[in-house]
Amino acid sequence: MAVENDSSVSQFILMGLTDQPELQLPLFFLFWVSYMVTVVGNLSLINLICLNSHLHTPMYFFIFNLSFIDLCYSFVLTPKMLMSFISERNIISFAGCMTQLFFFCFFVNSECYLLTAMAYDRYVAICKPLLYQVAMSPQSCSLLMFGSYLMGFAGAMVHTGCMIRLKFCDSNIINHYMCDIFPLLQLSCSSTYANELVSSVIVGTVVLLSSLIIIISYASILFNILHMSSAKGWSKAISTCGSHIVTVGLFYGFGMLTHVKPSFAGSVGQGKLFSVFYTNMVPMLNPLIYSLRNKDVKLALKKTLRKMRN
Repeated sequence: MAVENDSSVSQFILMGLTDQPELQLPLFFLFWVSYMVTVVGNLSLINLICLNSHLHTPMYFFIFNLSFIDLCYSFVLTPKMLMSFISERNIISFAGCMTQLFFFCFFVNSECYLLTAMAYDRYVAICKPLLYQVAMSPQSCSLLMFGSYLMGFAGAMVHTGCMIRLKFCDSNIINHYMCDIFPLLQLSCSSTYANELVSSVIVGTVVLLSSLIIIISYASILFNILHMSSAKGWSKAISTCGSHIVTVGLFYGFGMLTHVKPSFAGSVGQGKLFSVFYTNMVPMLNPLIYSLRNKDVKLALKKTLRKMRN
């Protein structure tokens, strides 16, 4: 992606999460451990799904892609964040900043649509079980994932393209640990009205469309569960949806606090704090959420460890 810049700013300085010296080292080790858990957890889940044939189902196909996306945007954001704790000036070039913004928007938007596809998968599995093999065929799942990545790519191109058109004249200090949309808009010396409008439209469309499909899917699932006669059916339906509900709650909850309305966070410091949960904690927790209470994943882990010993 070629990045041309007419402004006088050729590089930015990322302020990081905090400017208090006594917190830098403890926070570095905290987020380094979190990063390691994220990488190991998501890579482990990806490998388990690849190596175990009984996990080659639509649900685990989507979980595989969820882990892949979480892993990718951890690579995009966290290393630069860790640098801000141990370096005096955490510098990023204009091109590097735009690249980070592009991939962050791409993976976050893709995850929104992926979580929507997962909600649809659970709806079909519980409400239309006889049609599940047809509706969620490998071709259908591949199309849903392709659409998720395509929509994520389109949103990222629009966000980044609009940002590149802005001029940055004097200030180059980003009051954040990453190149995000709103901190960059605050530095521009040209009109940001079009950017704010585009951002509101894209974010609003993604959130409303995804939320609407997820709500309708789970409303239908709840209605179906209430009409189940057996307690075993209840338990199975709830267990298959529980992990996804927790993931959606964490992702959309912190995501909306961070991006939909920056002033909602109350202050810049609180806004960065919400971003930490959104960009670091959620990718770390997702593989734990989908493995700790999941019998299939536990069985796959036991089989894989047994093979390694032999």
